[in-house]
Amino acid sequence: METEPIVLAVDDEKTILNVISTELKLQGFRVLTAQSAEEAINLADEYRPDIAVLDLMMPDVGGYELMRHLRERRPLPVILLTAMGAATDKVRGLELGADDYVAKPFDPQELGARVRAVLRRTSNDAPEKDNVVVADEGRVEINLEKRTVRRQGELVNLSRTEWLLLQYLAANAGKVMLNNQVLSAVWGPEYRDEFQYLRVWVFRLRQKLEESPASPKIIKTRPGIGLMLCSDDVAEAAREKEASLSASK
Repeated sequence: METEPIVLAVDDEKTILNVISTELKLQGFRVLTAQSAEEAINLADEYRPDIAVLDLMMPDVGGYELMRHLRERRPLPVILLTAMGAATDKVRGLELGADDYVAKPFDPQELGARVRAVLRRTSNDAPEKDNVVVADEGRVEINLEKRTVRRQGELVNLSRTEWLLLQYLAANAGKVMLNNQVLSAVWGPEYRDEFQYLRVWVFRLRQKLEESPASPKIIKTRPGIGLMLCSDDVAEAAREKEASLSASK
C-alpha cells in the first residue's frame, strides 16, 4: 500500500504542472495534476488527496471557487498560487480559509517545504491536556481536550487554522507570546517572519469571539511584540494585584 502523501496540483498551464509534479515527486509525494476545475474535482473524489495546490487564475472556475467546491466534499488543506505582489489575493485567500499561499514565480523546493509544513500542522492530532480556559467574564469557554469553543453557551465554528492559533494562545494564557514564536508554533519555523498571517487570523478570531472586536478583551496585542490570551483567571489575578498595590500605598 502506498503511504506517500497525495498532492493535487491544479493549474491551466501544463509547464507549471510539470515543474510542480517533478519537484514534489522528488521530495517523496504522489502528485495528481489537473488543468481544469472539473478534472480536479473528479480526481479529488477518486483519490482523496491529502492537500491541494490551486492556481487562482483558472479559465473556467477560479481558485477560490474551486477551493469551496473541494471542501464541500471533505476537509482538505489548500495552498493557493497567486501572482507576484498580489497582496489583496493573498489576504483574501487567507480570509476565505486557505492554509497558505505561494507567489508566482515560485521556487519549487520552497513549494515542497510549504506543502510539508501545512501537512505537518493539519495532521497534528495529538490530544491536548484536560483543561478549560474561560475568558470574557465567563462568556467564552475554550476546551483544550475536546477542542471546542463556546460563546455564551453556543458552539463557535472555527476553521482548522483558527483553532490551532487559539489553542496555542489559550494553552499559554496570561503569557505574551512573541509574534515569531506564534508563527513558528502554529505554522512552522518557515513562517516565523510572515506577520501578515497573524493579522489576518487574529482578526478572524476576534470577529468570532470578541463582543467588540475593535476593543478586544480576550486576544490582546502588544504592538511590535506579540499576543496574549487574557483568561478570567489572569484578569482576576491582575485585579487582585492592583488592589493589593493600591492598599499598600
